[in-house]
Amino acid sequence: MTKFNDTSSLKSFLETRKSASAKTLGAPGPGRDALARILQLAVRVPDHGKLAPWRFVVFEGAGRGKVGAAFAKRWAALNPTHGADSQTFQAGLFERAPVVVAVVCKATPHAKIPVWEQQLSAGAVCFNLVLAAQADGFDAQWQTDWVAYDPETRAAMGLVEAESIAGLIYIGTSTVPLEDRPRPDAAQLTTYFGES
Repeated sequence: MTKFNDTSSLKSFLETRKSASAKTLGAPGPGRDALARILQLAVRVPDHGKLAPWRFVVFEGAGRGKVGAAFAKRWAALNPTHGADSQTFQAGLFERAPVVVAVVCKATPHAKIPVWEQQLSAGAVCFNLVLAAQADGFDAQWQTDWVAYDPETRAAMGLVEAESIAGLIYIGTSTVPLEDRPRPDAAQLTTYFGES
C-alpha cells in the first residue's frame, strides 16, 4: 500500500498514490479521533470567499446498516423486477468499508462567488479527504453511486433539498494489494498558449 511515512516526500507519494476499491476495504478503519484529524486536514482546500460550502455526514457501525435499509427499500421501489439479491447488495452498500463519509455540497447563489467555484471546492475536499486518510495510514476510494443522485436516498442520508453529494469517501484498510491503472500522459493534454 502507498502511504506516507517519516521518510517519504509529498512528491514520491503523489507519484505512486493509488485508490483502493471500496469492495476490498476492511478493518481497521479510523476511530473517532483519527477521523476528526482526517476531516480537519480535508477542509484545507481552496475556498473562495471562505464560505465552507460543504459539510460531512459520517456512516460507521450500525449507522451503515440503518441507511442501507433505506437504500434497499428505495431500490426495490425504483426496480421492482430486481430480485432479493439486488436489494441485499444495496442494503450493504456502505458496509463495504468500516467508515463512509458523505461530502455534502451546500453551494448556493452568492453575489461574488459562483456556484461552480463552490462545487469545485467541495470536490477538492473529497480528494483532500482521500489523501488525508491515506496520510494517516488508511486506504480510501471516492465514489458517488446512484444513492448520491436520488432525492429520497439523499434525504435518508440527512441532506436537505438544496444539498448534493460531492462524494462518498470509503475509508478502511485494503484486504488486497492496491493495483495501479494506466495514467494519462500529461504532455499529450497540455498546450502552451501562443505557441504553434
